[in-house]
Amino acid sequence: MIRLPESFSHLRSRQKPLLGRAQVLERTWPLLLDVCVACIGLACFYAVVRVAHFWFGHVQPDVVISLSPRMLPLYAFYSVVRMGLAYLLSLLFAVAYGYTAAYSRRLEALMIAGLDILQSIPVLSFLPGVMLAMVALFPSRQLGVELGAIILIFTGQVWNMAFSFYSSLKSVPKELNEASAIYGFSRWQKLWQLELPYAAIGLIWNSMVSVAGGWFFLMACEMFVLGSRDFRLPGLGSYLQTAASLGNMTAIMWGLLVMIGIIVATDQIVWRPVIAWSDRFKFEQTESASRVRSPLLHLLQKSTALNLLHRKTIAPLSERIYRKLAHSRKPPGEYERSGRSASSRLLRATALIAVLIAVAYSALHALALLRTVSGAEFLMILKGAVATFLRVNVALLLASLWTIPAGVAIGFHPRLARLAQPIAQIAASVPATALFPVLLLALVHIGGGMNTGAIALMLLGTQWYILFNVIAGAMAIPSDMREVAELFHFGTIQRWKTVILPGIFPYLITGLVTASGGAWNASIIAEYFRLKNQTLTAFGLGEQISAATDAGKFQLLLLATIVMALMVVTINRLVWRPLYRLAETKYKLEG
Repeated sequence: MIRLPESFSHLRSRQKPLLGRAQVLERTWPLLLDVCVACIGLACFYAVVRVAHFWFGHVQPDVVISLSPRMLPLYAFYSVVRMGLAYLLSLLFAVAYGYTAAYSRRLEALMIAGLDILQSIPVLSFLPGVMLAMVALFPSRQLGVELGAIILIFTGQVWNMAFSFYSSLKSVPKELNEASAIYGFSRWQKLWQLELPYAAIGLIWNSMVSVAGGWFFLMACEMFVLGSRDFRLPGLGSYLQTAASLGNMTAIMWGLLVMIGIIVATDQIVWRPVIAWSDRFKFEQTESASRVRSPLLHLLQKSTALNLLHRKTIAPLSERIYRKLAHSRKPPGEYERSGRSASSRLLRATALIAVLIAVAYSALHALALLRTVSGAEFLMILKGAVATFLRVNVALLLASLWTIPAGVAIGFHPRLARLAQPIAQIAASVPATALFPVLLLALVHIGGGMNTGAIALMLLGTQWYILFNVIAGAMAIPSDMREVAELFHFGTIQRWKTVILPGIFPYLITGLVTASGGAWNASIIAEYFRLKNQTLTAFGLGEQISAATDAGKFQLLLLATIVMALMVVTINRLVWRPLYRLAETKYKLEG
């Protein structure tokens, strides 16, 4: 019989309690996770009941926004619900719109032009039509005002998501499309198993910056003046706007602390797990040695209840759906034959005629409204457009100088991303409009003014579009390409020229396009700001749109919006559209 040395026997005696403790933890953690999941489900159910009770109640006239910190939890709850619903609406719209634009040759040019126009229209330009329509639909219920605010937040965050999904679909590698055709994927199978996974990284990072944009415009969407009517909704944005207009720095700090807490919680509970999950969809030939990790995602994957739900419900249901799609798949060419049927052509022609009639009717009424604008007012709007154009380009240049190298560094180094991504998410989500009083006072102290302050506010509100798209582009560069660059000892300039810039180019163009539109959109706040019961302005197109909205001068609001849309569309056609085509051809990632 072999006797263990005394030191080994002592070690064996110590292993027993350690193994027992590990087994207890292994059994306890899933139970605790299941309890947490159940609590989250109950909390969501209570939140739905509370929101439904408030929304379907009677309209609350003359809402007074309290600056007491005790009201912040309730205000934050209402704002988070509005932001969440606006994001879900944005996600559905982005996928549907981007997919249709990418695969419809007849409508692609028209839809992308429409997207250019829509992203160039400021939130306040949507405000009169959206809010009056929603209030008319639900005249005696709070639901009308709430839906109006949600749609306004939607208009401030959807366009870059739609651009991102469209750009991802246009840059799917050729061999993946050929593989899906060889295996006979139906359109739904190709969407769920190829296109959505391939677009996941860009869509997720653009979702983060979209939510950040939603926080930026939250103050304008929850509290605004429309002619003689004052619309106010209890929420975090109206709280911050009330505090900023009164110059109450204590209330501003309380509101910012609550908002930062929400953003940090959202980052840890939502974005970090989703980013770690999306890393599996990275298109590369060899698996990367470094992966983005999320402790929460790891714990959720260990949940017994969630695994049972996936195994017993989700997996069989998805398999049944895929099998049904495979059996109902049409042979090649049948889609074309069915699409050319007489009934299909008649339906398309009828829909096109209806749309043209609606557009012509609206255009005639708009032209009739514009006849009341004087020549001096028209000339003033053109001068304001030039001033805003210069500020937008200065802001884009300053943003690009730091976001491109910073985004590449974050995307290439997962350890740095774990530290920098939450900080960037917090900084992007904190509305610059809440910090603007402090920034403006500092600029006045050092000799600046509203002109410099407007550029700074545009920069704070739009630089994140470029940063987050560059991060997504850097993360999407295959690891084997980076390893080859290291293996052949590429220099810094050669690495940027042959690997980094071509790899991030499609994402960078998407970021610049959306940042440009976001800067034009942000001008309505950057050039027209209320501080301590006085209005500070910088001459520009955004200032004229905000002033026309406050005064209820819809003819000036319409003209200024048309001029802004025409300028943005012209820039997109002359600059960004050729760069998009270059990204789809020369810099498309192929295996």
